[in-house]
Formats: sequence, C-alpha cells, structure tokens
Amino acid sequence: MTRDLVVGVDAGTSVIKSIAFTLAGEQVGVCARPNRYATVEGAGAEQDMAATWADAAATLRGLAAEVPDLASRVAAIGVTAQGDGTWLVDAEGEPAGPALIWLDARAAGVNEALRASPAGRRHFESTGSGLAACQMGPQLLWLERHRPDVMARAATAFHLKDWLYFKLTGIRAADPSEGVHSFGDFRTMDYAPALLDELGLGARRGLLPPVVDGAGRAGRMSRAAAAEVGLGEGLPIVLGPIDIVATGLGAGLYDPERDTGCTIVGSTGMHMRIARSAAAVRLNRESTGYTLAFPVPGTFAQLQSNMASTLNIDWLVDLARGVLRQHGVEKSRTDIFLDLDDHVLRAEAGAILYHPYISEAGERGPFVDAAARAAFHGLSARHSFNDLMRAVYEGLGFAARDCYAAMGSVPSEVRVTGGAARSKALRMILGAALGTRIRTSTREEAGAAGAAMVAAVSTGLVPDMESCIARWVDPTLGDAQEPDAALAHRYDRLFPAYVAARQAAPPVWRAMLAARGGGDARDDEASLKESAP
Repeated sequence: MTRDLVVGVDAGTSVIKSIAFTLAGEQVGVCARPNRYATVEGAGAEQDMAATWADAAATLRGLAAEVPDLASRVAAIGVTAQGDGTWLVDAEGEPAGPALIWLDARAAGVNEALRASPAGRRHFESTGSGLAACQMGPQLLWLERHRPDVMARAATAFHLKDWLYFKLTGIRAADPSEGVHSFGDFRTMDYAPALLDELGLGARRGLLPPVVDGAGRAGRMSRAAAAEVGLGEGLPIVLGPIDIVATGLGAGLYDPERDTGCTIVGSTGMHMRIARSAAAVRLNRESTGYTLAFPVPGTFAQLQSNMASTLNIDWLVDLARGVLRQHGVEKSRTDIFLDLDDHVLRAEAGAILYHPYISEAGERGPFVDAAARAAFHGLSARHSFNDLMRAVYEGLGFAARDCYAAMGSVPSEVRVTGGAARSKALRMILGAALGTRIRTSTREEAGAAGAAMVAAVSTGLVPDMESCIARWVDPTLGDAQEPDAALAHRYDRLFPAYVAARQAAPPVWRAMLAARGGGDARDDEASLKESAP
C-alpha cells in the first residue's frame, strides 16, 4: 500500500494529539488525550514523565484505530511539544524525577539574579534569547539547590519533545530551536560551552544531548516503541522544532515574498516574526524574547511571548459566570465568549487601559518580571462589564504591539491563529492596535501540521519547505483584513500611555509581592548574587 500519510504529534500543556495528514496537508484523523501536570507549593508545576509518554503512545494507538491501514500508510512521524522546562533522565533512560514544565516559576529568584548579572546579557547576546524562570538553565540551578537527589541521578537533560523522540527512537538528542536557545549560539546553531560556565553549570555539560536538526535528519522507530504504539519498527521519526515554531510554520509565519508575522492567541500570547539571516536578528536592550531556529535554512523566528492571553478573557468571563450562577443561571464559558463580539464592539474604544498580566507567573515579554500583575487604568462609575471586556481585548492588542516593537517594526501582515482568532471583535481590535493587515489561519491544528511538515521535508516526501508551505499553508489563509483607520489612529495615541503605565508599575508590584510574603524568591535571588559570575 502507498505510504501517503504523515503524522504530527503535538504534546501541548493541556492536550496531547496525534494527527494524520495527507501529503497535500489535509487532516484525515486525530486522537487526543488530556495532558496532566500538578501544581506544587511555591509556584511549582511538575509533570509525570512516564505518564506523559504513556499518553502520547496511546494517541498513536488511537490514531491507528481511527485511520484505516495507518500502519501501512504512514510514511513518517514528526514530534513537537510545549517548550522550555526540564525533563531529566538517568543513564538507563528512566525519569530522574518529575519534569519541571514551563509553568514552573520556582526559579524566578535565581533567574532575576542571573538577568541582573553580566552573565545574563552575555547569554542573551549568544543565544538571542532572554533568560526566564521557565528555562532549563535557571531550573537546573534551582534543582541543584533544592533537589540534589534528582540531579545526582540525572544523565541527560531533555525538553518534552526530546523525551518523546527518545522514547520513540532510543536516541538522545536536542533540536536546534530549544538546545541553542537554552545554551548555544544562534549564529553557529550549536552549543556554546562557555555559557554553561557563565551560568555556573559547567560541571553539568554532560547532561546536554547532541543537537540534531530534524529538518535534515530522521531517526527510526525502535522495536520497543513499535510494539507499544502499534506502528512499524524502522518508521522514520523526525525531531521537530518547539511547538511555537511548529505552530508558526503551520499557521503561515513564513512567506517567501512578504514581511509577515504570526500571533497565536491562546492561553498564552505568542508574537513572531521572521529574520532571514543571523545578521537580521534584532537584539533588544532589555534582553527579552527568543531567537529560534526555523526549519528553512538560514532563517530564524524571533519571538516575544505574553504569559497570559486568553486567560485574561477567561478570568473576566468566569467572574460573570459566577454572578449568573448565584442567580440560578448556568452559562458555559464558550457560550459567553461567542456572544461577546457585538457587545465589545459597541463599547467605547479606548475608554479604559488594561495590562493583561493575569498569570501568577508574572510576565516575560517584552519584559521579564515574575511580580507583574494585571491592572485596569481609568475606571469610573460609568463603566460597564462590556467596557471592561473591551479593555481586556484592547490590552491584548497593545501587549502584542509592545512585543512586536521589541523586535523591530510591526510586520506588514500578521497571520493570526488560536482559539480566540474566531472572534471578529478580537481580530478587528488586534489589527487596529498593530496598525497592520490581519489574515486568519483556518488550520485548527497548526502545531501538529508544522511537525508533520518538517517530517515530510526531512524524509523527501516533498522537495523543500517552500513547496510544502504552498501545499499545506497557503490554502488555509483567509482574506487580508485591513485595519480600521480611525480606530488605529486612536490606538496610536493610547499606546504610549499603555507603555508608560507598565513602566511605572514595578515598584507597586514589588510592594504587593513583599506584602504577600515573597521571601523564598528573594532568598534565592540573594544567595545566587553571592555566587554569580
């Protein structure tokens, strides 16, 4: 039978999916399972590594039950997953302890001290990526201090997709998009050993697996994995890029003819633009954002990320649901969200400013501050729920503009994806806040599609990535939506106030953190400063 399908595995924070695509990019089957993590006292977030692999394997078995003759039709599997975090295994390949995922903020104090030291800036200039508490470097330092038993067992440090790739192939590897942004030099696309010395991790150099570019090299499914997932031993397995890059690829970030960006409006907000060479990468003074290898030779995705995007909408919607429930009315979050558009668009534009820093982990783009919190500015007694909601939507638009400004000018066209991209009001406000054209991707599973695209190119199923984009991506892009000129003008006038307010806020955030009792983070910060390079 013809090998006419490619599978993308996407292990996100909340869901793990295995999805089958034709060689033209049409989705023909999906199997998904919840991804589970546990919150830990002290801002921790941990994941059971063995359970995560078991769930991923179950999605592949389920996909085989969904798609007729999958085992004889699948030509390759590409793997992507949630980024950052630290997934440690021992010499036998067993978990050394629970994984610390990207939501784990226990290394915030460690990270603040690193960022304030000369080593923090040198790390940024080498990797093109600002240090954050969710990254492997600060998390390894935190583990050394607080979990020496785990570190004593550790033989290899993975990210999640590296762990799944290892379980599928038996190969210990890191892909360039995460290996390099953690400890490397984006100009050489390899590790920079001096960085580990600068971070105080020189003795842990042996934890880092080789960097393997999946866009040009595939592994093979091991006998053990084949027995567990029900697919053939020796099947090509491709280590894809971090899920953000995979999603950007599947949603249209790369266009050979246009200056394009991509905004993912999900639980978190991701804002990306393409740099077509290492020389085109822009490094800001604040040492924030990421520079990630993109699966087109010589190309990079520059990224700024808000910790919370639609989480802000969810918060306000849930407040309304709670009030309705007290009066015996039940409404789902989705029902309320889908009903918001007309109400939001009728509310006065720019009546209130909102900073969307609702995450307990603070903010990481375009600035890093674990103490950052959300705020409304300009409230008066005349404002209604709809005014508040419009301010939240506008806050997401201004946050996106803030992020793009840190990477240079706003691209001439931004492709939008994520669940909230269905909202007409959100698209209209985002386009006006950015002052640029908006095109919506109709691809629902852009991350899995991106992983499958890399697998298709890596194994020669399509000749190159530009051909793959023409087949898989271009047909999924909606018509360009020009920004509303009057609304864009109003937002241009408001944006400096948005920036000025967030620049003035840190002393307030610090005072509130101290009042809540932020001693652990300060103790970590103080102790690290004593030994910082």
